[in-house]
Amino acid sequence: MNKKNFTLGFIGIGLMGLPMTLRLLKAGYRVHSWNRTPDKLIPAVAAGALACESIAALVAASDIILLCLADSEAVAQVVTGHILPQGRPGQLVLDLSSIRPETTRELAAALDRHCGMRWVDAPVSGGVAGAEQGTLAIMAGGTDSDIAVAREVLAPLYRQLTHMGPVGSGQLTKICNQMIVSCNVMVIAEMMALAAQAGVDASRIPEALAGGFADSKPLQITAPLMASGTFEPVKWRVKTLLKDLNMAVETGKQLGSAIPLSALAAQLMQVHGSHGFLEHDPATLIKLYQSPHVEI
Repeated sequence: MNKKNFTLGFIGIGLMGLPMTLRLLKAGYRVHSWNRTPDKLIPAVAAGALACESIAALVAASDIILLCLADSEAVAQVVTGHILPQGRPGQLVLDLSSIRPETTRELAAALDRHCGMRWVDAPVSGGVAGAEQGTLAIMAGGTDSDIAVAREVLAPLYRQLTHMGPVGSGQLTKICNQMIVSCNVMVIAEMMALAAQAGVDASRIPEALAGGFADSKPLQITAPLMASGTFEPVKWRVKTLLKDLNMAVETGKQLGSAIPLSALAAQLMQVHGSHGFLEHDPATLIKLYQSPHVEI
């Protein structure tokens, strides 16, 4: 079957799901869509997506089902409550969400056992800009044959897709990715606040460090926002980094592996979130170091 003959079902039209859906439509796929908040489907439908009244209808109409949901609980609810009862042999789930590896393995096993559906965990990195530009990094877990399908179907979305091993391996790799990203953003906020307090023109920090060992995409993306105090539009959320750091802490405990820096980052991220910033952009982390009432 030519890949464009696959009918796709996309569940979760949010910050990341919308630009990914738009790119799949532009690539020529027929895409059915469903979102908990129907109003968020409007831009996707305007671009050619077919809105489904229910997940069951989406599953019935789709060969491949893509998930881009907030957390493990949301994915489990959609899969066990809606996909599993309607699934059929030969269908493939591509989970682009970032969730617990053990939840991934349990759901994949349940689908295979009850309805013969297959699973690839394919969490992404690169943010909204990467989704819009089709330059995401995807770390995938699954069988060789299912990964081959994922490579073709997801081609409009990524610059690199790496097969990391069996189901669950993609999620473990994403946790590793988020440990680096989260600790990086946290120290960028700390550094930007220090520079400003010391009288340095913090807005020039990204330029000054570009190309050196301290340079990174998070630096170039978040530092200018921190320097200017520009926190909208929200491109990603504090709660997402906190969720992933908490999964890193859980995984470290399960494996008996020490992750003191990530654990500290999780604690600081929790402090920041508790002051009303969970739904805000991580660039707001600089406020954690600017607030005299916060003890660190």
